[in-house]
Amino acid sequence: MDNDQPPEAAAETVRCAECGTSLSESQDREITEGGVFCRPCFNNLTAQLQQFVEDQSRDVNYPMGIVGGVLGGVAGSLVWWGFTVVTQIAFGLVAVVIGFAVGKGVTLLTGGKRSVGLQAISVVIATVSFFYASFLVNRTFIHRAFAEQGESLVIPLLPSPMMFVDVVRAGFGVMDLVFLAIVAWQAWVMPKPVRIGG
Repeated sequence: MDNDQPPEAAAETVRCAECGTSLSESQDREITEGGVFCRPCFNNLTAQLQQFVEDQSRDVNYPMGIVGGVLGGVAGSLVWWGFTVVTQIAFGLVAVVIGFAVGKGVTLLTGGKRSVGLQAISVVIATVSFFYASFLVNRTFIHRAFAEQGESLVIPLLPSPMMFVDVVRAGFGVMDLVFLAIVAWQAWVMPKPVRIGG
């Protein structure tokens, strides 16, 4: 058996991860975490990625982003409120779904677009949704407390600004601020533009 050709010789053959071309030792190449690429393939992939990054924030349909965010906010608020009604527990961590739903709605209805403008829209809608969901949750417990005392009280779903603030403030504490921060952060991250190199 001829052992003059060591097994390493076969292992030294390097192929471009994109086109499969065998790369000689002297051939220009780019080594990345995704594999080794010949220079033309790497340049082409880099150009495609750059085009994607530029396109994601171009021609953004902001009205549809607002519609998507509002729909997500409504859905997230109903999830939190529904959880409260069913379990009779005001578990604030469930409110995190609001930030996710708003961010998802914004990106979904804009066709996957991402921009700082969409991030701002998402955070504003998520914050408003959080406070309205908090109003619904507190309203449920206030109604229940009055009913247990045999008294009748009906807080409208669309109250006056003063009544809204009073209901939201009932039981609002430090943990609510923590949950609000998580909701806002989640809403901010979802439509965040992709950046090359981080």
